[in-house]
Amino acid sequence: MISVIIPAYNCAQYIEQAVNSALQQTIEEEVEVIIIDDASTDHTKETAGKIAVKHSNRSLIYHQCEENVGVAEARNIGIRMARGELLAFLDADDWWEKDKLGKQAKLLRETDAHLVYSGRELMYPQGHSSGKIVAVPEMTTYRDLLRTNCIPCSSALMKTKTAREFYMCHDELHEDYIFWLRILKKYGKAYGINEPLLKSRLSDGGKSRNKFKSAKMHYGVYKYMGIPAWKSVWLFFCYAVNGVRKYR
Repeated sequence: MISVIIPAYNCAQYIEQAVNSALQQTIEEEVEVIIIDDASTDHTKETAGKIAVKHSNRSLIYHQCEENVGVAEARNIGIRMARGELLAFLDADDWWEKDKLGKQAKLLRETDAHLVYSGRELMYPQGHSSGKIVAVPEMTTYRDLLRTNCIPCSSALMKTKTAREFYMCHDELHEDYIFWLRILKKYGKAYGINEPLLKSRLSDGGKSRNKFKSAKMHYGVYKYMGIPAWKSVWLFFCYAVNGVRKYR
């Protein structure tokens, strides 16, 4: 079984597309979808209920947080609830190509990796393509990842036991980036499929869309990871250069 964790906050207009893309994967293994509603104030709960009725023959779990806990802890709740040997993260406003999990599960098992990822296509909020595809390397290490975060969170597939070894933390920084760094610092490598298996919806409200804020958070990750100041400056320069290349 593969568990797909979807943190959801005020995403009623998008979440059905995300859930459908997870449940319609062409992989033979059973897929369970775990929606963690982080105390939404819109109609996310009602929409999730309608989705559950539509997919009543599939494994779809809905959990509502009593208060807003943030995306890191929302994902952690999903990690604790997951029944699958493998788990994937999918943001509620993103979606996947149908063969995403199948290709990644094959790669993960062939390489005995703890973590795999894929490229992505950037989509406008309305759901149509921006024409921009963000490529990824076929392999990355801890040292590589310090220079640039090449792992989109919604593209990741990993061993559930590995996720439970680390969990996510620090919403005020890039919680997924810290997660990948901690994993690769111990286990060495992650492998990528350089295909846009992830459709990543651009959002004006996303914290990565504010480039100044995102840069400040990125530098904060270096501090959290215990990187010396002199090295952090060099790594931040590499991050800035790679960022320009990625989105130009």
